[in-house]
This record gives sequence, structure tokens and C-alpha cells, in this order.
Amino acid sequence: MVIKDVSLETVCGITSAIPDNAHMEFAFAGKSNVGKSSLINGLMNRKALARTSAQPGKTQTINFYNINDQLYFVDLPGYGYAKANEEEKAKWGRMIENYLHRSKQLRVVFLLVDIRHEPSGNDRLMYDWILKQGFEPVIIATKLDKIKRSQVPNHVKMIREGLKVVKNTVIIPYSAMTKQGREEIYTLLDSYLENRNMEEENSDKQI
Repeated sequence: MVIKDVSLETVCGITSAIPDNAHMEFAFAGKSNVGKSSLINGLMNRKALARTSAQPGKTQTINFYNINDQLYFVDLPGYGYAKANEEEKAKWGRMIENYLHRSKQLRVVFLLVDIRHEPSGNDRLMYDWILKQGFEPVIIATKLDKIKRSQVPNHVKMIREGLKVVKNTVIIPYSAMTKQGREEIYTLLDSYLENRNMEEENSDKQI
């Protein structure tokens, strides 16, 4: 995948209607400060289009980034921020649930977890909840550069067992510093674009 053009197209708050987009959507979920904005910026080849912050819980909207006028990256609010009050947590939860229920174009949910640590209770809840919504998340194990290369297999196993993932779940270790893992994500995105193109060609032939 070659990123030529990106733009922040839509920002949805709690009362906003989910846009009826024409292109496929790929959503990114994860706890606060797991590196979600850094991943999205890395995939878009932009330094700061998706806002990064040292202050967890900063993202309180659902942000739709138009990529090459072919697909959307959807940045979901971070969860598990301890200092957020219960009302705020419930609000973010409703926003995410509303999106997962109403989006007609959502293809994949990328769930980000910190490769350094066992998945948190909130990570497990989010994983199970996404499954119940009918999606099998692709797991992105962030902060890869924070551990030794020799530790990676054991930490991936720790995440797989900690989340109790379904069989054949894809887990991609990712480093915001070196961009390791980015090509694997691009390959996955390309496969969906190729399938969409084939479906459109077959549809045209039937007409």
C-alpha cells in the first residue's frame, strides 16, 4: 500500500450521526496511552495528523481519516483511563457500541495492547465485547521497541493466552519507532482492497 493522500474527514461526538461512508472502514481500539495515535500516524506516514498526547483519555471523539479516497481509518476513544469518571467511561462506551452497530462499512477492528505487559482486565473485556459484536479483532502488540527481540515470542504468547484469543487470530507486533509491523498491516489492508475490486468487477460483468 502506498499512502498518497490522507485527511481527517469526519469527527463524531456522542450525539453525532455515524457517517454513511462509501468506502471500507478499519477501526482502531485500545486503552488510553497504548500508542493508538502513533500507530495511525505511522500507517498514514504523517507525524501528527492523529493527535498524540502524554495525557491519557485525550481522544473523546470518533475520528474518520480518509485514506487515498479508498478506505477509512477510524480512531475510537481510548478506554480504561483511571481518572475518567464513570459518566465519561459510559459515554465513550456508548459511542463505540453505536459505531460498531451502525457502521455498514466496517471490515476489521484492530485491538491494540501493550506487548510489555499481560493484557489488562479492560483489554480482555474489550476483546470479548468486540467478538460479541460479530468481529474477530486483529491484535496489534504495540511498543515493540521497548522489549528485547528475544522476548518477543514469549510476550506474544502471553497476549494470546491472556486474551484467550480464538484460533488463528492474527497478532502483529508493532514499533512506532522503527515501524516494524507496518508492512504486515498494509498487506492485510491490501487484501481487503483487492477483494473489494474483484467484487466490483464481478458486479460490473453481471450488469
